Amino acid sequence: TKARDINVEVYQGQVQLAGFVDSAAEKAEAGKTARGVEGVKSVRNSLEVHTGERTAGGVVDDGVITAKVKAALVKDSRTKAFQIEVNTNQGVVQLAGFVDNNTAKAAAAELAETISGVRSVRNDLEVKG
Repeated sequence: TKARDINVEVYQGQVQLAGFVDSAAEKAEAGKTARGVEGVKSVRNSLEVHTGERTAGGVVDDGVITAKVKAALVKDSRTKAFQIEVNTNQGVVQLAGFVDNNTAKAAAAELAETISGVRSVRNDLEVKG
């Protein structure tokens, strides 16, 4: 697996894997590796398989979208931006991490959906508890 493309969030032994990988095999291997780490109680494998070529312009556009979503999260009092990992691939925004409540989870998705260039939002945020 390409570890640089996988974000790992941990809360009280719960591991969440987020980001984009090239194949189902990479996704499965990442989950297997995480489950093998001592102290891990559970693994939520939220990796998304994306195939196809990415152009340099597409990568830049995704970076701009990610930055805009993060900025919106910082500005909104309902969300704690440091709790939320934002990944973008071909206009698909993935939100991952552990947030304090359902209000923060819903607000993050609402904010991401308003950003220009976002094709869809995958809300993989989990509420702590």
